[in-house]
Amino acid sequence: MTTATRPPLPPFTRESAIEKVRLAEDGWNSRDADKVAMAYSLDTRWRNRAEFVQGRDEARAFLERKWNKELEYRLIKELWAFSENRIAVRYAYEWRDDSGNWFRSYGNENWEFDDDGLMRHRYSSINDLPIGEQERKFHWPLGRRPDDHPGLSDLGL
Repeated sequence: MTTATRPPLPPFTRESAIEKVRLAEDGWNSRDADKVAMAYSLDTRWRNRAEFVQGRDEARAFLERKWNKELEYRLIKELWAFSENRIAVRYAYEWRDDSGNWFRSYGNENWEFDDDGLMRHRYSSINDLPIGEQERKFHWPLGRRPDDHPGLSDLGL
């Protein structure tokens, strides 16, 4: 079975790493688990909080559970560092639970890509901060963050 490539491909430049981060952000903001899972290798391995994911099918199931729980999900990612086939990002996302309680989750991820540009490893550490609805900073319509919306650094996050 062959897998399609997911440009930009390693080795990364600063520009291609920034593009890869934005593409990942856009994908996750779509909340389409089937689409997002295709960015990961068949044998992808994740650590997300205390959960360990093995393989693309488990990643897809993880994403479906996540977005069924984290409603009104809006995410911003920012490049932190990169090398040949690795990218480190920091991110924040806002969401509410089914009781109407709002949260801002802050995290850092380390990514490693295969030669086809598919994410082979994803290690994520996340902290959740309860916030009031009036404290929200991410107000764009659900979906892709508009190009003119401030990023994390611009928002002081």
